[in-house]
Amino acid sequence: MDLEQFNQLSAEQSKALLQPCVHISTWVEALTQQRPYASKDQLFHYAAEQASGWTWAEIAEALAQHPRIGERQAAVELSDKEQLFSKNEQAQLGSNQAIQQALYQGNLEYEHKFGHIFLIRAAGRTGQDMLSELQRRLSNTPQQEQQEVQQQLTEIALLRLIQEIQ
Repeated sequence: MDLEQFNQLSAEQSKALLQPCVHISTWVEALTQQRPYASKDQLFHYAAEQASGWTWAEIAEALAQHPRIGERQAAVELSDKEQLFSKNEQAQLGSNQAIQQALYQGNLEYEHKFGHIFLIRAAGRTGQDMLSELQRRLSNTPQQEQQEVQQQLTEIALLRLIQEIQ
């Protein structure tokens, strides 16, 4: 969809388009209400600006909608669009069983330490890249990790938005 088409959607259609980018209703609502956008750059800048204000409660709720890195299929509760995003984003993971197993074990350790799933922008990263980041981030404090999670979730949301608005 191009920007002009996005600007002309009804509020409900806009929200339906934006929701698969990230499950944070304040972000979806803000981007919908700010229309019309004069340029894609204006839209993406505003989207990033709104993401910088996400609370940890909003982020935690959004995390509950994300599949784990390395899961073969996104959660059934996700829309077809979200499942497709997830599949495409994790395409570089590959089929290396050792990396798959290490990611699985690392996810368990991470969830035990931080109380939520490990989130990383998978697009453009190999399985080894993601595993290395998981291992590095396990040494973070909870506060450091919350900041990294917000950054990763922002990157994911913006990449998905870019894919939606061509």
